[in-house]
Amino acid sequence: MKKQLIAFLMALMPTLALASGGAGYPLDHVDIDLKDKAGLQNGAKLFMNYCFGCHEAKFARYGRVSDDLDISPALMTDNLLFADQKIGKLMTNPMDKKQAKAWFGAVPPDLTLVARAKGGPEWLYTYLRTFYKDESRPWGVNNKVFPLVGMPHVLAELQGEQIETCAQRPKLDDSHKEVIDPLTGNPITEEKCGVLEVVPGTGKLSAEEYDAEMRDLVAFLVYMGEPAAVERERLGVYVLLFLVFFFVFAYLLKREYWKDIH
Repeated sequence: MKKQLIAFLMALMPTLALASGGAGYPLDHVDIDLKDKAGLQNGAKLFMNYCFGCHEAKFARYGRVSDDLDISPALMTDNLLFADQKIGKLMTNPMDKKQAKAWFGAVPPDLTLVARAKGGPEWLYTYLRTFYKDESRPWGVNNKVFPLVGMPHVLAELQGEQIETCAQRPKLDDSHKEVIDPLTGNPITEEKCGVLEVVPGTGKLSAEEYDAEMRDLVAFLVYMGEPAAVERERLGVYVLLFLVFFFVFAYLLKREYWKDIH
């Protein structure tokens, strides 16, 4: 039993490592609502305009996305399909793999299952918001969650140029709660370096607007990882109700079979 417990904990360690963020960087919470069709539609638009040029989603189909997100086939074809792509096809792009490897050091990964394979929505949400200027890197940027990332900050025109600075920030305890001065009742602050700040005037969106856009983009990536999630949850309620209903008859039948034995 002890050996089995040790083996289970060792198998769990990679998951815990992902959940804690890249290089120990804390992940930000994000609320994902897969029933928000408007948000998912906006996420699909962001994905096709900013991600799809390099990243494929070859396990998803345009037609399925159109149906699930209530996007009419005509609107999907006119605005979210490029070149000679057809709505019934898989979501692949024509990027040459050899050229991609030369540009980025590796072929950009497929993003269909990225929300399930890369640490969940919180990892993606934090990753998309923590690019910062780093002239030592080939593309001039680095990332707090994914250090030494080989990807350019394709969303920089929306977020703006982010730089590392030193600033006064509330001191946090081990549970990430603000430490309060018992004498004054005010939060205790400390100087922290490596804080990310957007250079004013370099982005089209405010910090709040950019965060909202990234929430929609992450929601779309979560949807692609499991398109039937909402339907599965809906059917799960009926399955549980059926099991409760069936249990009553199963219990009565059990009593009938066993009454003569006791």
